[in-house]
Amino acid sequence: MSMREVANLSDLKPDEPTRVDVDGVPVCLVRVGDGVKAVHDTCSHQQWSLSEGMVWANGVECSLHGSTFDLDSGKPSSLPAIKAIPTFAVEVDGESVRIDVGAPTNDAPFPDHD
Repeated sequence: MSMREVANLSDLKPDEPTRVDVDGVPVCLVRVGDGVKAVHDTCSHQQWSLSEGMVWANGVECSLHGSTFDLDSGKPSSLPAIKAIPTFAVEVDGESVRIDVGAPTNDAPFPDHD
């Protein structure tokens, strides 16, 4: 795969998770200033959408059980999750936000998702 346009920067609210689906992969986008971070949208603990949670201190928190995942590494920073989630490189060019779900930036396995 390659970089695909997934959103417009102005459509993303700062520090608010937004879900996009890219080639069947759910992705949680978070705007941080003029940049964007991208992680797999599915919590590795119980397959819950992370975009339904909240963002704080460079992490996204799962609204089901409170696990928090680092937006840069995908590693969980709180229980009950113990497995990392995939992270993706993001390119922002003007208003265009692009990611490549075929090339995660870490070695975390893709969690099961619906």
